[in-house]
Amino acid sequence: MSTDIADLVIKETLIWARSELVDSSPSVPLDCELLLSFVLKQERIYLWTWPEKAISQHELLAFESLIEDRKNGVPIAYLLGKREFWGLPLSVTRDTLIPRPETELLVELVLGKATAEKKYRISDLGTGSGAIALALAHELAESTIVATDNSWAALSVAKQNAESLNINNVQFKQGSWCEPLSTADYDFIVSNPPYINKSDPHLKQGDVRYEPRSALVAEDQGIADIDAIIRQAPHHLKPGGMIAFEHGFEQAALVRDLLCKSGFSRVETIQDMAQLDRVTYGLLL
Repeated sequence: MSTDIADLVIKETLIWARSELVDSSPSVPLDCELLLSFVLKQERIYLWTWPEKAISQHELLAFESLIEDRKNGVPIAYLLGKREFWGLPLSVTRDTLIPRPETELLVELVLGKATAEKKYRISDLGTGSGAIALALAHELAESTIVATDNSWAALSVAKQNAESLNINNVQFKQGSWCEPLSTADYDFIVSNPPYINKSDPHLKQGDVRYEPRSALVAEDQGIADIDAIIRQAPHHLKPGGMIAFEHGFEQAALVRDLLCKSGFSRVETIQDMAQLDRVTYGLLL
């Protein structure tokens, strides 16, 4: 900072931060406010209520470090250590994907097929931070959700989120896809698995540069993990049970074909808010 670090107030600090991050993100003003609020341990409204409030040297140094990380492309969710999903505040780390709004389509789909008062068995495969599992558990309090992940580190984050939200109807199991599911009585199996081709140039852009590659990339042009789940799921779903995936917008036809070949019926694809094919589901015959 060119200004004497001991003389800056909130308004000046935000001006400096915006100049540092200019053109680095479409949400620069919001990023700056979120990061400064985080450092000050205050809500964003505090920044506008007290714009002339002086900031301590310790706070400024911490803020400057965060701004430097953001300038280098570190996702805001990792810097704050949290992201909201389905209205639930979730802790996230570099061991988990950052929950995204389009993934809420999976939650909406299940809730559209379920009845709140009924008890279901639902599995969220590759749960990561627990976003899908916890959203469903929150809405379907009488149901049991089994969340699996191959990563102990990710499961630890998901368990922490469940405890913080006081959600008690989720079981966490370590293992690859359906392997931890010991029974064949699931009403729904949902997953946001890795589906990006390892040669996709988007892996070198934006937030995904910092997210766990194992949660993003799959073999066979990004379809290998979806294929594996489709082959395993019939051994764990009830007759008439539903499977649903998030996938890449160019993969819908292939996912539908794989589901039909594995005995699923009423196979359909749902588009996200950008009108891109995003979620495909089918019912077990």
